Amino acid sequence: MADSHPPQDPHAPAASTELAPEITSRFLFVDVAALRANQLRRGARVRLQPTETRHMPHRLERAAMEEVKQRLVPFSAPDSPTQK
Repeated sequence: MADSHPPQDPHAPAASTELAPEITSRFLFVDVAALRANQLRRGARVRLQPTETRHMPHRLERAAMEEVKQRLVPFSAPDSPTQK
């Protein structure tokens, strides 16, 4: 019996329709963008889509910042410690 689903490309990015939470702290923005830039340096695919009005950034750090700004990078932050 033939499989009804076409084979999936293992290198294709995972399709996610949910946007990451908006980052309001500039310190968290820098941390998330730095971690994403490291992923890009290790070979991760850029999640940005080129448009007619905007070109793709050449530097990985700029691409990472733009991805975070567009809420394309999921992240989790630890809970803040409680004060006694």
